[in-house]
Amino acid sequence: MLDVDLDKVLGAARGYCDLARAATAKIDPADQRAHHGFAWIATSVAALEAVAGWLVANGGGTELDRQVAVLGFAETVAQLAGGLPMGQNELLRPSDLGLGDAARDLAHACADLTDGDLAASRAVVAAALAAGEWPSEGLQDTELDTIRDQFRRFTEAEVLPHAHKWHLANDLIPDVTVQAMAELGTFGATIPEDFGGLGLSKLVMCLITEELSRGWIGAGSLGTRSEIAGELIAMGGTPAQKEYWLPKIASGEVLPTAVFTEPDTGSDLGSLQTRARLVDGEWVIDGAKTWITHASRSDLMTMLCRTLPDTKGYSGLSMLLVPKPRGTGDNPFPAEGMSGSEIEVLGYRGMREYALQFDQMKAPADALLGGEEGQGFKQLMRTFEAARIQTAARAVGVAKRALELGLDYALQRKQFGKALVHFPRVADKLAMSLVDFVASRELTYAAARAKDTGKRCDIEAGMAKLLAARAAWANADASLQIHGGNGYALEYEISRVLCDARILNIFEGAAEIQAQVIARGLLEGRN
Repeated sequence: MLDVDLDKVLGAARGYCDLARAATAKIDPADQRAHHGFAWIATSVAALEAVAGWLVANGGGTELDRQVAVLGFAETVAQLAGGLPMGQNELLRPSDLGLGDAARDLAHACADLTDGDLAASRAVVAAALAAGEWPSEGLQDTELDTIRDQFRRFTEAEVLPHAHKWHLANDLIPDVTVQAMAELGTFGATIPEDFGGLGLSKLVMCLITEELSRGWIGAGSLGTRSEIAGELIAMGGTPAQKEYWLPKIASGEVLPTAVFTEPDTGSDLGSLQTRARLVDGEWVIDGAKTWITHASRSDLMTMLCRTLPDTKGYSGLSMLLVPKPRGTGDNPFPAEGMSGSEIEVLGYRGMREYALQFDQMKAPADALLGGEEGQGFKQLMRTFEAARIQTAARAVGVAKRALELGLDYALQRKQFGKALVHFPRVADKLAMSLVDFVASRELTYAAARAKDTGKRCDIEAGMAKLLAARAAWANADASLQIHGGNGYALEYEISRVLCDARILNIFEGAAEIQAQVIARGLLEGRN
């Protein structure tokens, strides 16, 4: 087995990242490849730091933990020195940042690791998985471990046995399942106790989301809308808005939906055109929104509108809390002045996506969040950190489920007289899927812990989402490859997981947006 000084490797990687930061600072920000490449370098090093912290927290870890860490460090250093994947066909080369010599120095400094017998390490990791072993996941906190176990048992009993059937039928997650999730505290986990929530940490939110998303991304995503609405209201609402809405959200009585995106704006929220004007004591809303998740079976819309039409850009936007009647199968949008059509999608089902139209829809005068006009974009930005961390947790859950499916199939499926798990390239896929899962999990937990300190953590949140979304897609793709032709059949669960994994790199801020946020923040010296 490889026995290397990971602290030495981490120090070398940090030094390389510092050189990349200095080099990028001299490059025109319009060169997205360079700036986004630096973001990927910084994210990769942050993942190594998170994995190193995980080993320390677990007293050095088990033999499996250490081999997972060795493989993660070796692969990351090799990518930093040779070519770091920013996308399926986009590699950042050291020469893109003028770091050819630095990359060679990094490779030389870490040669004991990268030139070692990594194939043997991969084989050990794959064999451990085949024997039913998994890396350490304890959080050195009985309450946290109990919460994880509670939601894992719920997912095993109430979500996993039904998820694929729900997906194939494009069914909504059943109301009885939603109610059971509410009773477990899913929707009020981070809402303050004074308003009916549990008042727990963002790390708890990650554990809940990860376990539910392992069962089905739709189950894990139900809480995202409550997280966004709850944080919007808790941080920016009036006392009356907090008293009225937060207990209802926490209990699951009110299911919110986030209504931000418009057909022609995408990530350019400053160009939103949906208008809301105050007429005779009511807000009157006109416009169109798209990609609105869970829009029909929701009771509250957190809606970003332009209420100051003469003020261009973000400053003209306000956030409205717009109540609506819950839709039914026969009448999905019973509210007067509101209509919608479903957007058929490959995956991420269970809540459904809609394009919405508003034609003089009414909202009460006190719908303006915090009673402040022109603050909508700022209010929304304060929720993006938690939403992106939660999305990273969704990706972690999907990444784990993809690995589980690949492992189960590799153990059961026999070819040429032996199980697939005994073929080296199948075993390699499983081993490296585990490495990616652990790295993304630990980076996500690190981001949640940073959020729990109360400090600004858009960089940490962006890094977690960037890495975890890639891990989910890579693991799902590898698992489907292990399934071979069967993986392409709708009857196999991995076909759903692959479709679900793909959206993670897009919603809550596409990978390119995350990279932009990370690079800008680091170059401004915020971390």
